[in-house]
Amino acid sequence: MSNRHLSRTIALQSLYQWDFLRMPEGKLPEIIAFNREEFAPKFDDEGFIEELIQGVVNHRTAIDEVITKFAPNWPLDSITVIDRNVLRLGVFELKFHERIPAKVALNEAIELAKGFGGQASGRFVNGVLGAIYKDMVAHGEIKEVDKNVHPLIT
Repeated sequence: MSNRHLSRTIALQSLYQWDFLRMPEGKLPEIIAFNREEFAPKFDDEGFIEELIQGVVNHRTAIDEVITKFAPNWPLDSITVIDRNVLRLGVFELKFHERIPAKVALNEAIELAKGFGGQASGRFVNGVLGAIYKDMVAHGEIKEVDKNVHPLIT
């Protein structure tokens, strides 16, 4: 497992616990510390886990609006807790994290969904994030990091 994938896994576990237990944002550092110790005690990710979680928390309202728009048949509360948080991580990386290429954001979210979600989670996450990415491309919302991948899109 790559270091970044492990970071995303710990971030997902932490967001899942936080969401499932309906804890205040102030409890997130405690949850992250517990999960680091539990799953990767000697792992130094240079703050990537916290960066991901803080990004999701800081942009959660906008992220949830995007999910609601692109999964209109699935009210946010009816999406499983794990799928909802995979989508939150995926949308954050896809739309808001300037250094994560879209392809990486999509692939990582799909892998997390397949690994931790239900039987249809990978397809569901792929469908929602794929639609978001197509909309971004159609509206010229390409991050700098992706312009080398899509040189004709400016």
